[in-house]
Amino acid sequence: MLHTIIKENAYQDSVVLMLLTNKISTIAGVNRVSIMMGTPANKDIFGSSGLRTEELEKASANDMAIVVDTDDASILDEILTEVDAFLASQATKESSNETETARTWDKAMKLDPDANMALISIPGTYAASEADRALDEGLHAFIFSDNVPIEEELRLKQKAHEKGLLVMGPDCGTGIVNGVPMAFTNVVKPGNIGIVGASGTGIQEVSTIIDRLGGGVTNAIGTGGRDLSETVGGITMLDAIAALDKQADTDVIVVISKPPAKAIRDKVLALLRTISKPAVTIFLGEKPTYHEENLYHAYTLEETARIAVQLAKGQEVTATETAIDVPNISFTPEQKHLKGYYSGGTLASEAAMLIADALALKEGLIKQDGYILKTEGHEVIDLGDDIYTQGKPHPMIDPEKRIAFIRDAANDPETAVILLDVVLGYGSHEDMAGQLAPAIKEVIAKAKEAGREIAVIGTVCGTLQDPQDYNEQRQTLEAAGVIVKDSNNEAVRTGLELVGHKVEDNDKAIQKVDSETTAPVLNASDAMLDLLAKQPRVINVGLKSFAEAITETGGRVVQFDWRPVAGGDAKLQKVLQFLNSYRAETADVK
Repeated sequence: MLHTIIKENAYQDSVVLMLLTNKISTIAGVNRVSIMMGTPANKDIFGSSGLRTEELEKASANDMAIVVDTDDASILDEILTEVDAFLASQATKESSNETETARTWDKAMKLDPDANMALISIPGTYAASEADRALDEGLHAFIFSDNVPIEEELRLKQKAHEKGLLVMGPDCGTGIVNGVPMAFTNVVKPGNIGIVGASGTGIQEVSTIIDRLGGGVTNAIGTGGRDLSETVGGITMLDAIAALDKQADTDVIVVISKPPAKAIRDKVLALLRTISKPAVTIFLGEKPTYHEENLYHAYTLEETARIAVQLAKGQEVTATETAIDVPNISFTPEQKHLKGYYSGGTLASEAAMLIADALALKEGLIKQDGYILKTEGHEVIDLGDDIYTQGKPHPMIDPEKRIAFIRDAANDPETAVILLDVVLGYGSHEDMAGQLAPAIKEVIAKAKEAGREIAVIGTVCGTLQDPQDYNEQRQTLEAAGVIVKDSNNEAVRTGLELVGHKVEDNDKAIQKVDSETTAPVLNASDAMLDLLAKQPRVINVGLKSFAEAITETGGRVVQFDWRPVAGGDAKLQKVLQFLNSYRAETADVK
């Protein structure tokens, strides 16, 4: 039976509510529970999971809605007690935090008149209007929020470009600004490599391998995954490349992207051929056959990092074929398949790309709903995809969905290899390896009892400086029976060779390319160069955990204590957005 509890004017950010949902779900007698703010979008999510109730309709966007499926109504008092205790602990934590807090933009800008960036992590319905206001205040915008219409993304990026500002995102999960982490980011040593990426965990994998190879990063600018689409046109990537080319501390530029639109890819390459610094590109899914003078093309994220470090150290770029140490594991004749369950979308895409390459799939990646690759018994899943995370925590925070997939795969007598990642850094679970280890031990033991061996192969994406202990995470996985490799590329190739397949690498010589695409002429603004040269001063609109990471690493932050305006009414919000924009434009004229 469904029971609904509405806590009026009790706004909490989505991560807090996801963690609270996890906690309440462990109470005996709770069949299912979902805790979200009462926005129209969240009510739809309640509905899709069968938890929408009549009482829920009364909730406003500022009300916390708790819907519990239980056969025992007597536990509702216990649930309320747990909810109140959890929220009280959050309030205590916030009161002990020295970060200054504002409830309005005017107050936020008074608290730090020198702020130069807004970090926005509120529901996507409201993100564009707050990004608009940030641009009007002269701030660069880092938009972590997803579900922002692509038309709004284009408009915001065009506006930013005209103002000499950068819009990173929407759906931008990772960034490093002069050593300060933005959103889900690892702690990477400073150096002379600058990164621009239309890919969150792609930036994380490349930057952490750079760190572990003895290199370092000046800035890592996330663009959001749609930036290189035909619609958006690569506005942020092109501006960021131009800025890094002029930025004094950057000697090497790395460009990372999930599969881009060809015309935009060609425009990015045309620009890279004109800059003064050597560059490395990876467009996931492409298998380059050559390098160019001062422009190097990588196939895997690991190769990208290795070439960048060689260039940064002034070394000759050499072939980076991966040497694979194949463990001695005996499979039954039926065990032929690889199953990959990833928390990082780009890592999942790289795994799928390598498997498709080794299997010589003419169609490339064979996708079905919820799968990046599903063919001939092999499957790769990005558990961070919307289909798995609606109303639920991201798999970098919550292991539950991945554990379920691992158990199902291990029960399949045709499964030979299970691939997984553990992504460290700010925003990720404090001990994901410890959460996964018991289930991994269990499935390995059950397979052994059934007369089978299963190879669980994993990689830890992180650095020695991350808040989690990198070496301890590796050791925890190894103790559970995981074969831990230094990169996702190495882990996937190991799994492939175990089942009799191999990825062949191309020898790449320097080649001259005649391009018909004209390079755009771009000038990096003073505001862009200033952002990349100093530690950022941030107005954090949304998740409070992001503010903590900024202050811990030396950045300055004001916490914007955001609430939905106009009671969550979308039409009224657009009117207010128009009035704010009009006010800003008339102020500029004066």
